[in-house]
Amino acid sequence: MKFDTVIIGGGLSGLTCGIRLLQQGHRCAIVSSGQSALHFSSGSFDLLNVLPDGEAVTDPRRSVKDLIRMSPCHPYAKLGENKFGELAGESEAFLTGIGLPVQGDSMENHYRITPMGTLKPTWLSASDFAVSKSERELPWKKVSIFNIAGFLDFYPRFIADEFAKMGTKSDIHLFSLPDLDYLRRNPSELRSTNIARILDKESNKDELVRILGKVAPDSEAIVFPACFGLENTNILAALRKAAGKPVYLIPTLPPSIIGIHTQQYMHDYFIHLGGVYMLGDTVKRADVEDNRVMRVYSYNHGNIPFNAGNIVLATGSYFSQGLIATRSRVYEPVFDLDVSYNPGRENWYNRNMFDSQNYQEFGVKTNETFNALCKGKVIENLYVSGALLEGFNPVKEGSGAGVSILSALFIADKILSK
Repeated sequence: MKFDTVIIGGGLSGLTCGIRLLQQGHRCAIVSSGQSALHFSSGSFDLLNVLPDGEAVTDPRRSVKDLIRMSPCHPYAKLGENKFGELAGESEAFLTGIGLPVQGDSMENHYRITPMGTLKPTWLSASDFAVSKSERELPWKKVSIFNIAGFLDFYPRFIADEFAKMGTKSDIHLFSLPDLDYLRRNPSELRSTNIARILDKESNKDELVRILGKVAPDSEAIVFPACFGLENTNILAALRKAAGKPVYLIPTLPPSIIGIHTQQYMHDYFIHLGGVYMLGDTVKRADVEDNRVMRVYSYNHGNIPFNAGNIVLATGSYFSQGLIATRSRVYEPVFDLDVSYNPGRENWYNRNMFDSQNYQEFGVKTNETFNALCKGKVIENLYVSGALLEGFNPVKEGSGAGVSILSALFIADKILSK
């Protein structure tokens, strides 16, 4: 099987890179073992929220020079300040251009509302989500919060209490639908994905409109748990029109409807452009000759190799087994690439779970153009993108999505320039 580029990993980074390549006429395949971390997404993409010294970031483009000084091995340091800003702007246009509308920009973080009602800084958020430009107050004085009766992954009372601290009053409404009663027979079935399949039905739209009639006249906006849009993205617009007021979503605890929708949408867009997406397959080994990957082999295809001019490794971190940790070492399982990690397991973690954890910065070593290193040598046609990279802490920094998207676009452009 011959392609211009084979991407190993079908999450945010792999799909971004693949779509960018296909848009320029490349023949591209993605080999994906299964579920990606997108399924647990908050609906927002972080670029840079906190510097390694703990200083909060309000303007990522301005602060990235400080990050580069503090963390010279960071993926953003390899991009450089100018390229970082350029790619951040392109990322916003890229997502909107493929039909994933977002709000926000890289010159000013805004604040997303968490499932507990608190505010967290972020870069981009889905356009339907409730956000604030200020970390101290919300854009409304009074809102109506709705929740499905018995749904335990969304907490209206906690949200209302947090809103009150910021000067916003709330009234809470619990509702149900006949179709939801079937889910309630088994408490484990009342999850966001199953609820979304019911709320997305056109046959339930009129009942939802009736329920919105309970909104207090002085409410400026309506807040719903993000249980819409898995299969029908038109319901929310219809509810807004019927309510005559803004209707915003707040993320629930995982699984994430917006994350699953984003994954499915980008997958379908990749296929629509002519890409080949091999789901449920895993690359197990490769032939490397003269510092180039000549062929890769997967479990499903046995001795039939993938031949490509370029390989992009976007398998993610520990969650998706892009990195494997044993008691004594951390390794990359496909190519056995060079991985940076601290010797001695006691140096991998901090006993205070809320402190920065060293293992989160472990990752594959690359050169300045994200070519992989193996035994100290550059693999000329093997690139590494996303969570697999060394030198950054996606949780503490709030940089995970930014690294995934920016490194993917950079690598795609590097391949296209050959």
